[in-house]
Amino acid sequence: MATQIKIKKGDTVQMLAGKDRGKQGRVLESRPRERRVIVENLNTVKRHTRPQPMRDSSRMGGSPMTPGGVIEKSAPVPVSNVMLVCPTCKLPTRVGYAFREIKGETVKIRVCKREGCGQEIDK
Repeated sequence: MATQIKIKKGDTVQMLAGKDRGKQGRVLESRPRERRVIVENLNTVKRHTRPQPMRDSSRMGGSPMTPGGVIEKSAPVPVSNVMLVCPTCKLPTRVGYAFREIKGETVKIRVCKREGCGQEIDK
């Protein structure tokens, strides 16, 4: 079964639940099969890593080891915990679809479902 989510890479979203509730960020990666997205600087987790030898370090000319320590990175968030922010009205909104005729082809475009807005999200 093909999975489809209405949030894509590069969209601005607002967190609805969790420790970062109310904060906004840009989607770095979308994982439709897992129904999750990775949002920039939100849902950060700490990962303790050891120094690792680099592959092909002789070609790089730098240090042959990657530094270890505590690294903070964004963890995936369930897509149900985020809501798309409309680029026109700057408010979190549900996403609808509209079908437009462009150069003789029918194209599906995401639109804002907020009352009084209705602008296209995809440009």
